[in-house]
Amino acid sequence: MKLDVLKIVLVDDDEDDRLLFQDAIEEVDIQTQLLMFSNGEEFMDYLLLTGQPMPHLVFLDLNMPIKNGIQCLEEIRNTPRLKDLSVAIYSTSSSDTDVEKTFIKGANIYINKPNDFAKLKKAIAKVLKLNWQYHTSNLNRENFLLSI
Repeated sequence: MKLDVLKIVLVDDDEDDRLLFQDAIEEVDIQTQLLMFSNGEEFMDYLLLTGQPMPHLVFLDLNMPIKNGIQCLEEIRNTPRLKDLSVAIYSTSSSDTDVEKTFIKGANIYINKPNDFAKLKKAIAKVLKLNWQYHTSNLNRENFLLSI
């Protein structure tokens, strides 16, 4: 089954990062519908509303006020209706502790926010083109951290 439009969510408290991500995803050669949230609480409230269409992929920042990325990830994995949602951690942190913690908590992939637009586009394209069924069934520490 081929999808016409990938429903993507970005949850990030940094407005500049959200706008840069939006510009980059618009230049990727894949049809997407992007929904953005500025904090984890808004995002989780949206997801938990009955009848909301589920996104195909969530890019989730770790360090946010109100409800951080780890708290969102835990809530997603502990909610039966949401537990199979594909979650890409999208963070400036390159800490081994953060990478390990999100891997253990059930994220599907970890992406360090690239420091330039071309690398961001490349990272987004690579993640959107992943075969998620294969990627999640063979998930291990070596393929968890996205390399660009």
